Amino acid sequence: MRDTRESRLLLVLLVAVAFALITVDIRGGDDSPLNGPRTAAASVFGPVESGISRLVSPVADGLHSLRDSGSQADRIRALEQQNELLRQQLSSSDLVKSRDGQLTKLLGVAGAGQYTIKVAQVVAIGSSQDFSWTITIDIGSNDGIQRDMTVINGEGLVGRVTTVAPTTSTVLLAVDPRFTVGARLEGSGEVGFGTGEGDAPMRVQLLNGHADAKVGDRLVTFGSENDKPFVPGVPFGTITSIVNTPGELTKTVLVQPFVSFTKLDLVGVVVQPPTTDPRFAVLPPKPAPTPSNTAPASTQPSATKPTSAKKKG
Repeated sequence: MRDTRESRLLLVLLVAVAFALITVDIRGGDDSPLNGPRTAAASVFGPVESGISRLVSPVADGLHSLRDSGSQADRIRALEQQNELLRQQLSSSDLVKSRDGQLTKLLGVAGAGQYTIKVAQVVAIGSSQDFSWTITIDIGSNDGIQRDMTVINGEGLVGRVTTVAPTTSTVLLAVDPRFTVGARLEGSGEVGFGTGEGDAPMRVQLLNGHADAKVGDRLVTFGSENDKPFVPGVPFGTITSIVNTPGELTKTVLVQPFVSFTKLDLVGVVVQPPTTDPRFAVLPPKPAPTPSNTAPASTQPSATKPTSAKKKG
C-alpha cells in the first residue's frame, strides 16, 4: 500500500476501532460480546497449535537431550579421569609401602650378617642368551659390582652375579639347575651342597649320611673360599622332606627356599663380606609351636558296688 492521505486515514480508523473493541471487551467481562468470536477462533486454531506443538516438541526435546548428553559425557569423562588418577595414586602408594617393607627387611638381614651391600632393583627376568633362571638388576661395574658376588634380599639367598655390564648385571638364581651352593644345617652344623631344581624344592646332599636332619630344620650358606661366590650365613631354605637313599654315603634332603623368586623386586649385592662367619645369626627366630587343644583324659577310679556274701542256709 502506497503512503497516501487515504491510507493514513484508514490506519487511524483501524487503530480507533481496535481500542474501542478492547474497551468493550474489558468492560464486558464474562458477558463480553467478543467471547463468542474468541471461542470460535480457539476451536479453529487450537488443534493447529497442538499439532505444531507435537511436531516441535520432539525436536526441542532432542536438542535439550543432546545438550544434556554432552554435559553428562563431559562429567563422565571427568569422573573417569579422577578415578584413574586415584587408582594411580593408590598403586603408587602401595608400591612405595611394599618397597619400604622390602628395604627394611633387606637392611635387617645385611645388618645381622654384617654384610656391606649395594641395593638394586630387578629390571628384567630371564637372560638374553637363554631361558635360564636369571634376573637383571640396575647396577653394574660403575657401582663396584663384580662377577661372583652374593645376591640377597630380605628373605635370604637370591643367587650370584654372573655377568657385569657398566650399568646392569645378570644374576643366576638359586633355583637354576646349574646353581650349586655350600650349605650348613642349623643346630648340628652338618655341611653339604645344594642345587637348584627349578620350580621344585632345592636338593641338598649332606656329606654325613648319618646326619641328624629332620623336616623343619633350616639351612644357611656355608661360604666359599675368599667369600666368592658366596658369603657365609645367608639363610636359604627349610627342609621339607628326607629322601630315602639306603646304602648311600650322603643324606639327601629337599629344601624349600625362603625367597619367593617370582616376586623379586629389591635385592642387595654383597660388596664386602663379614669379618667373621655369622653362622646362624641371620636366621629369624623359629615360630613358637602351636599349643595342642587336646588335653589328656584324666583317669578316675570307677565306682564299684561292694559285693555282699550270701548266707548259707
